[in-house]
Amino acid sequence: MTEPAGSALLDLVAVMDRLRSPGGCPWDAEQTHQSLLPYLVEETYEAVEAIESGDRSHMAEELGDVLLQVVFHARVAQEDPDAPFDIDDVAAGIAAKLRRRHPHVFGDVVAETPEAVAANWSVIKAAEKAAKAAAGNGDAAGGEAGTGPLHGIPAGMPPLARAAQMVARLDRAGRGDLVDAAATGETVGARLLALVAEVVRQRDDPDSVLRATLKSLSDAAG
Repeated sequence: MTEPAGSALLDLVAVMDRLRSPGGCPWDAEQTHQSLLPYLVEETYEAVEAIESGDRSHMAEELGDVLLQVVFHARVAQEDPDAPFDIDDVAAGIAAKLRRRHPHVFGDVVAETPEAVAANWSVIKAAEKAAKAAAGNGDAAGGEAGTGPLHGIPAGMPPLARAAQMVARLDRAGRGDLVDAAATGETVGARLLALVAEVVRQRDDPDSVLRATLKSLSDAAG
């Protein structure tokens, strides 16, 4: 009999619980959200590299390492004395968000093109942010302030990725003129922003474009 999709995820949760519980692994038991952060960042970059390599088995392995970080953080969170949550809370929250942001699939909204979906998504996100602000639950992640189109972009993102997000958000909000104004000038920053905007508006990713060029440089240098 074929196992239902997702059954291996339950096994991973059970393995993580065993490692974290008394009698499990001393190293796993002493980890905190803060101590695990470097691994989350590292594994994410390794997954990106694997995906860009096209190596399917490597991709599956590295995505597994990213998944482990999610499960690990959720298991650590269970033990918080004040605001505990677990992997079910994490999964239920993102499933509910996906249903809420896809009313053209789970509701009666019509959105037949990717552009229509993106526009509808922006409206839904804006409504969610306004509701959170009204409830006093602002963005605690240190993202852009307010409820405008840049709200929620983490201030700690690498500058290139952050610039790409800001360009995309402002363009979708019809405020691409702000990008063009900031990218006008002879300063290095303005010229960099202009290049980022050019790449984003060509529906490409600046990080991916630069990584590909750096790989070519690395290969040439031996």
